[in-house]
Amino acid sequence: MEKVALIGLGVMGHRIGANLAKSGVLNVIYNRSVEKAKRFSEQFGVKCVEHPNDVLKSADIIITVLSDDDAVSSVIRQFHELKGKTVIEMSTISPTLSVELAREVSEKGGAMLDAPIVGTSLMVEKREITILVGGAPQDFERVKRILELLSRSVVYVGQNGMGLYAKIVTNLVLGSYIASIAEAFSLGLKAGLSAQVIERIFTELSSTRSPASQLKMPKIAKADYSTQFALKHMRKDLEIVQREAQRLKAITPISDLAMQLYRACESLGYSEEDFCSIAELYKRLSQTL
Repeated sequence: MEKVALIGLGVMGHRIGANLAKSGVLNVIYNRSVEKAKRFSEQFGVKCVEHPNDVLKSADIIITVLSDDDAVSSVIRQFHELKGKTVIEMSTISPTLSVELAREVSEKGGAMLDAPIVGTSLMVEKREITILVGGAPQDFERVKRILELLSRSVVYVGQNGMGLYAKIVTNLVLGSYIASIAEAFSLGLKAGLSAQVIERIFTELSSTRSPASQLKMPKIAKADYSTQFALKHMRKDLEIVQREAQRLKAITPISDLAMQLYRACESLGYSEEDFCSIAELYKRLSQTL
């Protein structure tokens, strides 16, 4: 099996790295925070390096799990010679940017796949995520077994950028849906329903219940905003939706409004909390009326 490098040890990246290390395929890591990389290296017995380019000496497959467009482009554009290398980019970034980066990687002799994650950090830890993959079919087949080590399912959806389009349409619905759930919770409380009754409606009784409501409504009811997926990342993903929609001349008014609500909630200090903390925005605004 090919040697694998990992770049990025955030909430998702650390768990992906741990699973790769436990599977015996992770050879080298890089993280901007050197101390975090050293701790991971000591825990899992994996070499860490001090520059992104250094991973190329020790790996055939480079996995990146980073925060946003700027972080991904700054790393990938530092790579020099990529002959025979495959980059698996697992962050949720702009599909348009990802296609550009894939072209640049190809010009340097390598291949790139966009492979965003569908699932929470806990699902990453349990290897229960779905990975949506865009890129050349032959490149996908070459690395499929690595992705299968990390996930419950790996789905090839088309050429470069298509994995990310599949991811952002998923998050368009998820972000809008949880904002609506939080709105319903706020209205129900104002009307005199108990938090327990509303929780049961959206986890057991209503035809609108879903795995997402069953995961997030109990957290909303208990004001438990411990992070499974940070609010700042949902806001970022919905911003990507709006940029891509403008480019494609598609109308997306519901997710546009949801994006503004997440921005407003960030201004209240909930950026690092779970995105279901949008319930606090409704709570605070309802108290002022």
